[in-house]
Parts: sequence; structure tokens; C-alpha cells
Amino acid sequence: MFLYNAWYVAAWGTEIGEKPMARTLLEEPVVFYRRSDGQVVALEDRCCHRGMPLSCGQVFGNNIRCEYHGMVFDGGGNCVEIPGQPLIPKSARVRSFPVAERDGLIWIWMGDANLSDPTAIPSYPWHTRWPHKDKTERIDCNYLLLSDNLLDQTHAAYVHKSTLASNVDAYERAEMKITPTEDGVKFIRWMLNCQPPGIYAKAVKFRGRVDRWGEFEYVAPSCILQFTGARDVGEGAYENDDRDGGFGLRIFYGITPETEHTSWFIWSAANGHRQNEPEATEELFGEIERAFKEDEEVLVAQY
Repeated sequence: MFLYNAWYVAAWGTEIGEKPMARTLLEEPVVFYRRSDGQVVALEDRCCHRGMPLSCGQVFGNNIRCEYHGMVFDGGGNCVEIPGQPLIPKSARVRSFPVAERDGLIWIWMGDANLSDPTAIPSYPWHTRWPHKDKTERIDCNYLLLSDNLLDQTHAAYVHKSTLASNVDAYERAEMKITPTEDGVKFIRWMLNCQPPGIYAKAVKFRGRVDRWGEFEYVAPSCILQFTGARDVGEGAYENDDRDGGFGLRIFYGITPETEHTSWFIWSAANGHRQNEPEATEELFGEIERAFKEDEEVLVAQY
């Protein structure tokens, strides 16, 4: 069962061009394409006549043509042309979905179109403020399990020993502050005077132990915003909330159901250190990608 009256991340904007792109979301086949003015269109990926996927068709200007009988549909899902037939039945249409492009992401509303409100889409300005890389992955597990894994940071001590883990006792004495929000929850987790994780130590030269934070915001049903990092003990990260400097990382997670048993994992890693060095962003992304592969192995085994 899914929540339909909500915004879901469908793709990165760079994934959608003039050629149709098929993607199943919430067990609904959807076709995406860009109109000649650059606006993204999302339609039911099934011609209303013989069921041919529209993603197998071609885009002409603002419209898409089915490759079975040549019926042409506009961005609203209305059939606007039938070869050899001047009369177009009013019922000749496919469903269209509200979409919005924000911060490099394509968002889709799969429920009642009259209830969609683009102002409710979470803002994420870090794709323009910090250098970053992004990726789309398909994970063989339910989307709620994927969200649960990302919000439960205690597993890092065991699953991510070579990447994200600090010393085990730091997790046992971590300080945590949780704040409910209108559509989810925020929390910040502090691990004080702990060993810097492998990823952090590779990126920044710390003097020794660090004060480490993990700040998360879960926006139901399927979006997580993360700000994590560390500074040397005594530099005021915890005492004065002075978290500039040291190691900093912001991650966006779009977790959208493909089916009940599979999920789209649409994520980015934005680099808060050595920002003028492209190789630093590449290295960081590679390390985070490796950590997520460790997560994937665990998630598939659990599911």
C-alpha cells in the first residue's frame, strides 16, 4: 500500500530529455519526456487504444506519438491526432501526472492532481551551493526498509567498519535530540570524542579524536536530508554549534517505491571540504557509493 497524495522523487533532471524515458513508480508505468520548451511531462506509459507503451514512441515538439497506430498525445494526456481519422473521441486520452523540477530533481504527484501543491516540495539548495555528484539506483527491497536503514545510524558501527564507523562505544554513548515536524521528524546525533571514520580521515587531516554529528530530516513519505561531519575536539562544533571547517557532507535521499518489493534510490553527495578540488568531490562520492553498496547487501539480505 502506498501514499498517493504526496510528492515523490521521480528522477534527476539530467535523466530526462527529448527521448521518452520509462520508469515504474508506485507500480504505475510512467513515461517522461521534455517538451520543446524544456518542460517535463509525465504520462501513463500505455496507449489508451492497444496498450502499447508510449515510451516506445517518439516525441514531436510538445507531443508524443504511439508507435503502434500513430496516435499522438499532448502533455496533458489528450489525444490530438489519429492518422486517417479526423474524429477524435473525448475518451481517447491517457492519464497525466503533475510534475515539478526543483534543485535538479524531478518530482511527481501520483494521487489526486487537484491536491498537488508544488510549494510543499522540500527545498534543497545544496546542489547549487556545494560541489556534488548524484546517482539513481534500483534496490531490491521495500522503500520503507530503505528509509529505516538510513535513519538508523547505529548499524554503521558494524556494517560500515571501513567507511563510516567510529569506535563502537561512541554509538553507545551518543547524544540525540529528536524534534517532530509537520510532515516527518528531525534529529541530530552527536558522538563526542570519538575516532574519525575512515571516509572522514581520508578527506581531512584531524589532530586526533573528533566531535561528530549526524543531522537528519525525514520528510514523509520518502525524502531524507542529511548533514553530517566532524571537527577536532575542542573546536566548538558541539559547544558553540560551530560546524564550519573540518569535514562536512550533505546527502540528499529520494526513496521512491517502484513496486512493493523494489525501490528507486535517487541520491546525491555534496562536498563541504576542499571545494575547489574536483578530485576531492570524486573521492568522496566514491567512498559514499562504496558505503551504500554495503547497505544494499544488508537490505537485500534482510528483505
